[in-house]
Parts: sequence; structure tokens; C-alpha cells
Amino acid sequence: MEHITLLLGIVIITALVFDFTNGFHDTANAMATTISTGALKPKTAVAMSAVLNLVGAFMSVEVAKTISKGLVNEDGIQPEVIFAALVGAILWNLVTWLVGLPSSSSHALMGGLIGAAVATAGLGAVNGGTLVTKVLIPAVAAPVVAGVAAMLATKVTYKLGKNVGEKTSAKGYRAGQIASAGLVSLAHGTNDAQKTMGIITLALVAGGALAPGSNPPVWVIVSAGMAIALGTYLGGWRIIRTMGKGLTDLQPQQGFTAQTSAAAVILASSNLGFSLSTTHSCSGAVMGAGLGRKGGVVRWSTATRMFVAWGLTLPAAALVGAGAELVMRTGDIGVAAVALFLVASCVAIWLISRRQVVDHNNVNEDEPAEAPGVVTTAIAAVTVPPAGTTAAVADEDLKATIPAPAHTTADETPAATAPAV
Repeated sequence: MEHITLLLGIVIITALVFDFTNGFHDTANAMATTISTGALKPKTAVAMSAVLNLVGAFMSVEVAKTISKGLVNEDGIQPEVIFAALVGAILWNLVTWLVGLPSSSSHALMGGLIGAAVATAGLGAVNGGTLVTKVLIPAVAAPVVAGVAAMLATKVTYKLGKNVGEKTSAKGYRAGQIASAGLVSLAHGTNDAQKTMGIITLALVAGGALAPGSNPPVWVIVSAGMAIALGTYLGGWRIIRTMGKGLTDLQPQQGFTAQTSAAAVILASSNLGFSLSTTHSCSGAVMGAGLGRKGGVVRWSTATRMFVAWGLTLPAAALVGAGAELVMRTGDIGVAAVALFLVASCVAIWLISRRQVVDHNNVNEDEPAEAPGVVTTAIAAVTVPPAGTTAAVADEDLKATIPAPAHTTADETPAATAPAV
């Protein structure tokens, strides 16, 4: 193994922590629709996804090369910069997980890296061409392509199934969902696990432990694959609920077409070295499948909050990464301060999440239906809606953070399994 200094070791461990959060944050990409339609039990689904994520991590290193050798210039990048980038990415992952919003772990990582690199070496540290062609364009194109493909596939599926009984059709598509969910999990491993491989490789190059331009060592591939698999197994239940119930109501046919369309987009991008967001692809596919069924709807209030999170991911992570880099310029004291801030923030977010536990036991509870003229008490407690807002925001995690008033209707009452606050 390469010569690893203490600081470099801290950076590698932090990168694996990010990989772990990536796993439970993005489990919903593969398994939300399979869980919501009942094709697989929740724990079985996440276990299957974990194994396939691990397998996928060994299938390609093209995306890892984009991160380690393409996005930022290796010259002048020190391990401290990468540590700062990881701080921004981890915190954004945890914040969006807390509120149950599917956002891109990939863009959080790249945003943190860009912010930290610019803070230490200026705008010239970022390869603008790579950023545009392999990050920004795929970020916009992926949900659109996956959504259109899923919508068309759903329409075709229902037309072909007209002469087949509903129960027979649903049973067949449940089996198809299991297969397509496995394909998405495999695709996730080929794309997202490699981002951590790339960031660790970049750290090893920056720390002088690897020659510039090196590919990820085998031990990096193994450790990154195991970290994302472990995170996947624990399950990001909050985001699974949003993806499976919050965006639209899915039938097995729609779940199958959504997952198959997303997997095709992700696998194609991995082979091309595009650092694609699996979250964007899967979310777009779910919405497309929702629109593809006659009478199907998309809950645009939830989708709008998700779109806002997508837009904030790169700049928010970049600002945190840049701030962490500036603090660490003070030396060892600055590095220690940033590390303590990261640990304290992670603990605080976890403690807040315990107020309303979402796990495999209650992940499939229905979201409240959107109703004109109704604003849930929870969202009112969190933020003041814009003037004229009428749509309810379907988010069980936020809604359950305060007690329901005595006059609350059955649809607005928090689930019975939720602990009292």
C-alpha cells in the first residue's frame, strides 16, 4: 500500500464516510418503486441493492477517472482541499436526507471539490470544459431523457396489457420490477461508488502517495464498494418514502418502466465517463412513469422542492467546501476545527432525525394527498409559504416534527407509529 500520512488517512476515512452516506442517501434510486408497489419487502430490497452496488463498483473506472483526472487540475491540490470538499458533500447529503429530498450525492461531491479548489487556487483550478460536458449537461439531460423514455414506455406497456387481466399483468410486472431494480443497483455501483474512488485517488496523488494520472488502486476500489454497499443496506428510508409515495402513485407496470429507463441512462453514461446523477435519472423516470399512465398525476409541490434542492446542491456544497478550506489555512487548529464542526453537525442532524423515525416498518405509509386551500401545519412551522400558495406539501418527515392539532383530519394525522414529540 502507498505511504499514507495521518492527514491523508483522515481524508480517506472521510471519503469513505461520504461513500457511506451516498449509499443510504441513494438507496431510493433503485428500490423506492419496488418497495412502494410491494414487489419486495423493504429489508429484502435494500439487501439486494447493497450486494449489487458492491458488484457494480468493480465493473468500470471511467467515472473515477473523470473525478480524479478531469474535473480539477491536480497541480496545487492538497489533501486539505479534498477534506474541505468532503465536508461540504457530507453535510449536504445529510441535510437533504433529513428532510426526505432526493438530491444528487454526485453533485454535492463535485460542488464541494469545486468550491475548495477555487478557494485555494482560483478559478483556473477547475477544468471548465469537463465541468460543462461531463457534469452540467448530463445533469440537465439525464432526468429529461429518463423521464421521456419512462413516459413512452409506460404508455406502450399499458396498451400492450389491455388484453391481459389486471392481476396477471401486475404479477408479471412485479417480477420485472425486481429485475429492473437489480439493474439500477448495479448501475448505481458502476457510477456512484466510482466517485469516491476518484476522490480518494485524487487525494493520494495530492499527498504524493500516487503518481499523477494513476488509476484507482485495487484497495481503493474494494473499500469504496464496501462502504457504499453498507450504506445502501441500512436504507435511506426517508428518501425512499418520498420517491415511492411522494412524487406519484405507482403501479407495478410504472415501477418497471421507470427503473428500466433509469438503468439504461445510467449504464450508458457510466461507459462514456459521464459523472451522472443517479438521483436525477431515477426521479425523472418516476415522474415520467407517473405521467405515462392515463389518470396518473405528479405531485408538483414535492417535485418543486426537489428541483430547488437540485439547483442548490452544487453552489451550497461549494460554499461549505470553500469555507472549510479557508478555515483550514490557519493550520492544524483549523483542520481540527473543521473536523469537529463536521462531527458535531452529523450528530446534531442524527438527533433531529430521531424525533420522527422513518424505517422499514413505516416507509410505505401513504403521503397526505394534495388539497387546494390546505397548508399542513408542519410546513407552516418550518417556513412561510409564498403569497397565494394553496397546495399542500406532501412530506411526512416534516409534518410529524410537531404535534397535530385536535381538529386535524385523518389524512393529515401523523402515522400511529411515529413517536410523540
